Amino acid sequence: MLIAIFGESCVGKSTLAESLKSRLGAEVYTGKDYKRLAKNDAEAKKLFCQRLREAVDGKGLIWVISEKEDMALLPGEALRILMTADVSLIKTRFAERMHGQLPPPVAAMLERKHGCFDDEPHSFHAVAGETDVDALLDEICAAVK
Repeated sequence: MLIAIFGESCVGKSTLAESLKSRLGAEVYTGKDYKRLAKNDAEAKKLFCQRLREAVDGKGLIWVISEKEDMALLPGEALRILMTADVSLIKTRFAERMHGQLPPPVAAMLERKHGCFDDEPHSFHAVAGETDVDALLDEICAAVK
């Protein structure tokens, strides 16, 4: 079972991944964690792609993706979960991570990136602050069993 949780920063991807990990006992990779698999990036990416393919029918793996270009590494059989939020909520959450201050260049970057994952194919779509997370977890677990 391979689950990809993707979306912009501060939309709840890691929180969902941790809840799924608890329910499914799956291994979680976040972002470019896979680079630790080898000393050089090319070899790490190759090993990670192999793990992704093996996870489709094997031991559970959850990958939290925040960079659009990483979507190209996903096998077609992955269960895909798109996480979104209103840009004002993203800014508020990001500011909390930055101890209450959101510099204008960071706010501009968040605005530019807003919606960048919206056209990606997905099996589930969760909207921060609107989606019933417990119900979503139940649906995802039912889909992978």
